Amino acid sequence: MADDVAKPRHALELHRVVKSFGPVVALRSGSLVLDAGSIHALIGENGAGKSTLVKIIAGVYQRDAGEFLLDGEPVDFSSTAQSKAAGIAVIYQEPTLFPDLSVTENIFMGRQPRNRFGRIDRKAMRQEAVEIFDRLGVSIDPDRITDGLSIADQQLIEIAKAISLDARVLVMDEPTAALSGVEVERLFAVARSLRDEQRALVFISHRFDEVFDLCDTVTVMRDGSYVDTTAISETTVDDLVRQMVGRDVTELFPKLPAEVGDVLLEVDSLTRPGVFRDISFELRAGEIVGLAGLVGAGRSEVARAIFGVDAYQSGTVRLEGRVLPKGDPRLATVRGIALVPEDRRKQGLVLDDGVSRNITLAIRSKLAKWGLLWTGLENEAAKVWASRLEVKTAALDAEAGTLSGGNQQKVVLGKWLATEPRVLIVDEPTRGIDVGTKAEVHRLISQLAQQGIAILMISSELPEVLGMADRVLVMREGRLTGEFSREDATPEAVMYAATADVEVAR
Repeated sequence: MADDVAKPRHALELHRVVKSFGPVVALRSGSLVLDAGSIHALIGENGAGKSTLVKIIAGVYQRDAGEFLLDGEPVDFSSTAQSKAAGIAVIYQEPTLFPDLSVTENIFMGRQPRNRFGRIDRKAMRQEAVEIFDRLGVSIDPDRITDGLSIADQQLIEIAKAISLDARVLVMDEPTAALSGVEVERLFAVARSLRDEQRALVFISHRFDEVFDLCDTVTVMRDGSYVDTTAISETTVDDLVRQMVGRDVTELFPKLPAEVGDVLLEVDSLTRPGVFRDISFELRAGEIVGLAGLVGAGRSEVARAIFGVDAYQSGTVRLEGRVLPKGDPRLATVRGIALVPEDRRKQGLVLDDGVSRNITLAIRSKLAKWGLLWTGLENEAAKVWASRLEVKTAALDAEAGTLSGGNQQKVVLGKWLATEPRVLIVDEPTRGIDVGTKAEVHRLISQLAQQGIAILMISSELPEVLGMADRVLVMREGRLTGEFSREDATPEAVMYAATADVEVAR
């Protein structure tokens, strides 16, 4: 007769895992223990080692030291294919889709079902894609080419891809960063159903409300090392913040007093049929105007049209009283407008280029001498903004693609601030950024307003809009449906304008 009852095995375990890249230690002592039938939050500042830990789980990297167990058995994955075959699916923060293929083809890339003749069974693929989207509660055409889809839709395709793998361990790295409230709730419903099916889920997020709403347990990392694991019911936001940053972040929205001056930007009756219509507003020097609304409301499209990236049919944009010709972002930059885009990896950075080259991309003509660009001048100009924004990088020639999400965002901000803009448009300035870096970015935005720069801030995070904006504009389905002073901008008022069928009186 056995004296001991066998302990149930954990679904996945990492203990004291180490990973270095040359002299750079990315992971000093990473630990994570997952149980089946549980949703486990993994949190920490950008650069804390979360992504490196996840990539070891996914088979992208191999550990240098430490233990890696799956169902109690030691494992090491030398490829992502091995990780997937073992029942692990990872949804990364930035979608990695093939733009020229259809939604269905992206979901089943590399594992397409075959019919009895050995050919790809496109009918079966499409049917399963439809069933997955029905389960997610979203409407995406499975036959559509993915190029041009919003980040929200791309993220949903990544989620569908992971669900189609029927994974036992599902890692979600910032899956809600570009989703609307309704889409987040749908995702959470799916995550809870997967937990009920006894799958183990890892949820990485910088949004504490989501962590406390969805997760059962939380693990905190800092500076490449494990800090603590706690039941969600036994901790608080303040406790987690202190563990993450090693200090108190008492002021997430450091709104500094700024003198609001003359009108710098005037947008009058801007219209692009089917996307937005009759958009009119003013932006003054020293003013932060928040542009709120649900994903798909047309906010980013309006910003891109103002800057000249996207076309519009009618209306005018004036900068300091002068009409700005449409469709000319180069002229907009010269005149004093800068746009920090929503998708920093695709639209804001050249990932294979160094930090220095990225920061100076928009001012290279100013740095050239006798038609030549000197590396010394480029580094000197980049160093100013890299230092001011506290970009964490081993060297200025380090590739932008190797930086954490928060540091990539700082590089994009540095690139556009180097142009010395009069009007700064920032689209989702803190998407995928940790709480400590968020406070830094918010403080920078507030300081820029103090210096007289007019700022249009687009954000899907309502606390960010309410905490930073002097005035709030709200869009719904391509129309302006609300305008509120800082004092009148309550969460209820803004959400009503974002969801109800109303329109700003003109």
